[in-house]
Amino acid sequence: MSILRRFRDIMASNINALLDKAEDPEKMIDQYLRNLQRDLGQVKAETASIMAEEQRAKRELNECKADVEKMQNYAVKALEAGNEDDARKFLERKATLSEKETQLQTSLDLAEANSVQMRQMHDKLVGDINELNARRTMLKGKAAVAKTQKRMNEVSSTVTGANESLSNFDRLEDKINKSLDEANALRELNRGADDDIKDLTAKYETKVDVEDELAALKAQINNKEAE
Repeated sequence: MSILRRFRDIMASNINALLDKAEDPEKMIDQYLRNLQRDLGQVKAETASIMAEEQRAKRELNECKADVEKMQNYAVKALEAGNEDDARKFLERKATLSEKETQLQTSLDLAEANSVQMRQMHDKLVGDINELNARRTMLKGKAAVAKTQKRMNEVSSTVTGANESLSNFDRLEDKINKSLDEANALRELNRGADDDIKDLTAKYETKVDVEDELAALKAQINNKEAE
């Protein structure tokens, strides 16, 4: 049957293997679910048709068996009535019906086998869909966590870069301070005796004569009192 050939891969499919090979498992699950839902509709319709065929074959077989039994009973009654020719006709009809019964039994066996196989595919599809729905929820949760972790990693890289910039700035500042200290030290080394005298002279030139200032202040006060 074509339906069995079309869905033979469904019976052999391995969800975990499919997802492991997928570059984007999330999208793969959604696509596979859509395919399975479509296939499930077809399988349901075909399964119902095959099950109906099984019931029809079973009904025809039972009717044929009943007819065979009737011919047998009529043949017995004909012999009991002394009508051998009638009995022979009933037995000939019984033989024809028996051949038909054999054919109907073969058809029923095939219909039953097909029905079992279709129900197996139907049950597997339902199971696959339920499993994928459960895994899709879990996978989307993992995907959200992964995206958050990726953003955190990006922020962490930014912070690390900022820390490196600050560290570089500190090294530059230390280098500048070192250069300044070296310049000051060199200036001290370059100072001569004349520089020391100049500093000493400046020290005394800026010294205030307290006695002179005191005398001037007394004179100012005395002038005010005299007035």
